[in-house]
Amino acid sequence: MHTVDEFINGFMDELNFGRGVSLARSSRNDQYIALSKAVRQNLQARWMKTLARQYEQQAKSVAYLSAEYLLGRQLDNALLATGMTEVVQDGLGILGLSLDELRAQETEPGLGNGGLGRLAACFVDSLATMSVPCIGYGIRYEYGIFRQEFEDGWQVEHSDRWLALGNPWEFPHPEHAVTVHFGGSTETYTDEQGRERTRWLPAWDVQGVPYNYMVPGYRNGRVNTLRLWSARATRAFDLRIFNAGDYVEAVRAQTFAENISKVLYPEDSTPQGKELRLQQQYFFVACSLRDQLENVLPKQFDLANLPDRVTFQLNDTHPVIAIPELMRLLVDEKGMEWDDAWAITQKCFAYTCHTLLPEALEVWSVELLGKLLPRHLEIIYKINEIFLEEVRAAYPGDEIKLRRMSIITDHPERSVRMAYLATIAASKVNGVAALHSELLRDKVLPDFSAYWPDKFTNVTNGITPRRFIRLSNPGLSELITETLGDEGWVTDLDRLRELEPHADDPAFRERFRQVKAANKQTLAKVLAVRDDITLPTDVMYDVMVKRLHEYKRQTLKLLHIVTLYEQIISGKVAAQDVTPRAFLFGAKAAPGYRIAKEIIALINAVGKTINNDPQVQGRLTVAFPANYNVTLAERLIPAADLSEQISLAGKEASGTGNMKFALNGALTIGTDDGANVEIRQLVGDDNFFLFGMLEPEVEATIAQGYSPVSVYESNPQLKATIDLIASGHFSDGDRNRFEPVVSNLLGEDRFLTLADYAAYLEAQKKVEAAYADPDDWSRKAILNVARCGFFSSDRSMVDYIDRIWHTPAITQ
Repeated sequence: MHTVDEFINGFMDELNFGRGVSLARSSRNDQYIALSKAVRQNLQARWMKTLARQYEQQAKSVAYLSAEYLLGRQLDNALLATGMTEVVQDGLGILGLSLDELRAQETEPGLGNGGLGRLAACFVDSLATMSVPCIGYGIRYEYGIFRQEFEDGWQVEHSDRWLALGNPWEFPHPEHAVTVHFGGSTETYTDEQGRERTRWLPAWDVQGVPYNYMVPGYRNGRVNTLRLWSARATRAFDLRIFNAGDYVEAVRAQTFAENISKVLYPEDSTPQGKELRLQQQYFFVACSLRDQLENVLPKQFDLANLPDRVTFQLNDTHPVIAIPELMRLLVDEKGMEWDDAWAITQKCFAYTCHTLLPEALEVWSVELLGKLLPRHLEIIYKINEIFLEEVRAAYPGDEIKLRRMSIITDHPERSVRMAYLATIAASKVNGVAALHSELLRDKVLPDFSAYWPDKFTNVTNGITPRRFIRLSNPGLSELITETLGDEGWVTDLDRLRELEPHADDPAFRERFRQVKAANKQTLAKVLAVRDDITLPTDVMYDVMVKRLHEYKRQTLKLLHIVTLYEQIISGKVAAQDVTPRAFLFGAKAAPGYRIAKEIIALINAVGKTINNDPQVQGRLTVAFPANYNVTLAERLIPAADLSEQISLAGKEASGTGNMKFALNGALTIGTDDGANVEIRQLVGDDNFFLFGMLEPEVEATIAQGYSPVSVYESNPQLKATIDLIASGHFSDGDRNRFEPVVSNLLGEDRFLTLADYAAYLEAQKKVEAAYADPDDWSRKAILNVARCGFFSSDRSMVDYIDRIWHTPAITQ
């Protein structure tokens, strides 16, 4: 389908015979579905060829196990990968249709929560572009992450019906459904060779139906696979019960089973919610491992060679239950001896830790594991027993160390520490930024890193330049291509270094500013239509978009905004002396995270007050579009001037938003945390606004007995800012309305927001001084773009391949 005529014929065939409608009677959705299926035809032959080539070469592959994939819209990415954009645009034009209108019809799959899910999507994109075999495994959530709306400023969660109008990018294969068991008990028996064995006698089961998605490489003819599992009942409908009139009971099994793949991260503050989360995690890894052993590997494959054929990459702790599942498959079903199976398992898994927060390292109660997965609990106990024997031999008499390193902990209840299990079983454990990996070794898993110093490594995260520059920022892409002479930079982001000399060219700086101005105009139009938000386009765009969590410190950004506002209305500062800014937020709070929801409500209340106060009009604007997602990110990130990366030092694992902003020409104000450290080192101190305590200073401040109320009382401006919130100024005089946020800051302030407040304001003054010189600001922004090629997910994949996976690209 290389010509306009071929495309038109393919499109009309899909419309007429696939959708069963004529062009004249077709709906916009009919047209979008037909367009998508016509485009995907161009990928399917490449997909089949890629799979055949991998099978012929018996190539080692990566099985990427992730609970999240934030894919973004698929149509534009497929057009870019195939180079079909112009052909499609011209063909639709002849038919009187608009590509822009049809691409807007696509609903983004909400299959992730934030950076973890977007990272997984970037990684599978890079592996396809690098011709490295990979299957991404996850869950096809029927509703995914919730759709966020604001009611009176409060976050309200609604189901995201992303599948309501159909999804042309997936291929269901119910004939390859996998049965997954739960509950029951275990028993010992003697096998035919006289060996004592154990088998699982489960109580109930569900089926996992695979839905395949194509993951195209960038114009290299390669297409990898993303395989998402949907749960359904093995016995979905009882006609006898239905005929007796009990219609609800007749479909109870179906409802119960399908709950497993209903939503991403069900609220887990209840026992039922915890149980459902564990069901989800086991469901998708059980399906995925079974799929690898029975469908991907050739028949009669010698499983002793499994490590030579696949690496299972555990994307955080969510899929760690895959470790005892593989042991169960090898020992119980394939009849292997324990030692042989354990040797294979230890070579097949690698573990990426994405957090430093103890509460984010998953722990499952022994009671729940024993109820849902009794055989797996037995296997975990045996893994732990053998491991502790090794530790006892290495550290005789050190029972405290044994308790520290045990997979099983007794406090606050007897539980399984999944990060410990992953660390013991994995061939490699990696953090996702240089500082994060250092803290992971020294603070989170110090006993393990001392025991296995060579097991720990670092792979700094990255982003795909295809989606986050080439697609999302066409103006900058055209400028880069014109300047460098070709599009080779799209798969070799180190070439951005060639832009560095142009930072000193006034004409190039002017063109760079024109691109940024055009991106602001685009974003303003999008927000006007999408959210009914009016955004000025001739001001600094100061942006903070990320998951709402206290450690990310959206409250610090908010205190800055309220400080500027308070200074103006109190007469301390003249409005005309304040740098005009539009503050843009994007964030979702977990449904059960009460204080995070309070913070969102306060941001919206502050925004409402400021946006309607004539004293600051033209100077301060606050915008918080609801339901921030990849589609909005593609418009917002290229428009940003200032990127807020202000987490408490030592708390952010890496960040990928910080990379996206820097690569799109925004300057960063940030702490020395996560990948900020590497960004600052690469772009230079003069092109980064650093503030705040370093991680050792954070530890020392907490150890000395941090008193947030003392900081509040000693800083008059901070006191005036918090007092303005507490006074009810942003809540129609209701002093109790935001009392929980104020009390949290003054009484606890777990993430030292007040301690870093003064330093943050000083850094913001430097931002204002720099922004007052547009030419020098542009120079700094260009150097950020030029020096951040390191943060390509292609480079991340090279690091994983060299340090962990050892998976070569397949040849032609």
